[in-house]
Amino acid sequence: MATTFKTLNSANDVTSTRTLLHEAIPLTGTIASGTYTDGNIKTYSHGMFESVYDYPYLSSSANHIFDITTGYASNSPLSGASSNQNSKKLNVYSQMAQVLVGYDATGSIQSFDRDGDLTSGDKINEAIFVNFSRLLTKDEIKKGSFSMSIMTGGAPTAVSDAMTITDDGAASSYKVNSPAGEYGILYTGSAVAGAGVGLVYYQAGVAVLSGSVFAASQMGNGALVATGFDAIATGSNIEMMADSFRNRLQNISFNNTVELNSTVYFCRASHNEFNYSNNPTYLSSSQIRVKNSTTDNPVSYVTTVGLYSSDNELLAVAKLSEPLKKDPNTEVTLRVRLDF
Repeated sequence: MATTFKTLNSANDVTSTRTLLHEAIPLTGTIASGTYTDGNIKTYSHGMFESVYDYPYLSSSANHIFDITTGYASNSPLSGASSNQNSKKLNVYSQMAQVLVGYDATGSIQSFDRDGDLTSGDKINEAIFVNFSRLLTKDEIKKGSFSMSIMTGGAPTAVSDAMTITDDGAASSYKVNSPAGEYGILYTGSAVAGAGVGLVYYQAGVAVLSGSVFAASQMGNGALVATGFDAIATGSNIEMMADSFRNRLQNISFNNTVELNSTVYFCRASHNEFNYSNNPTYLSSSQIRVKNSTTDNPVSYVTTVGLYSSDNELLAVAKLSEPLKKDPNTEVTLRVRLDF
């Protein structure tokens, strides 16, 4: 335990830094649509979404990748008592909207908006939701890095009409009017020329894809073929809709973000400080071991830096890679970084 302390000057000896670390996440469509013959696709008795894993989900090494579900707003033309799982599809949309879009001044849940202007504009009343796991997104999806390639046409056994959707331009232009944080617009081309077909919520790790992407195509999962998104959205349950989407998924890629906050402490030892050691082995018969004669300068070897509270309680310890020689002829500044 230390017996000699030096107080740090908060103005000159302590500073804070923020670092963003990114990792590329490539998700191939084969994982979602056939690598493990659906053994990595977990369904649930409630039938409100299905989960995709990177290995068969019963394996101890399997990792959850994302969930897929679908829904529509109460004012959507697809809403009706005759629609399969109508109440669940309404509930899914309502739940996602209240978390990601929020409420208006009257207390009503707002709908997803194609251009992010919640007061007006074209709404996304029918949507497919892809909820990425925190294992992949970390703190957030990096703005401007999201890309999704899907097939939007053809029969289930012969899909066609490839489409690539990106959050083009989001690195410098994104929306902040969501209770869930920042989000970007998904385009089929550039932000200038493309049409908004969905939204990606960076901190929440959720992609919202408009059903209009499939409006003129055939969708199905092998057991059901229906022409157009409207027909299958009303005639199929959520699980079948999720199967239809993931079997048309080619690739998803993005960079995740880890926000690393650090406090840096500059621990300074002046020429006349810390030249002695409190270690009992520093002395032998009342003589300093590292001195050969009484005229020699005292010498110590720094191996550890301790950060203490104002009550002298040890809070953190930093170890040097090798002992650092310290004597009255030298001054030392040790840079200690505490990450959190």
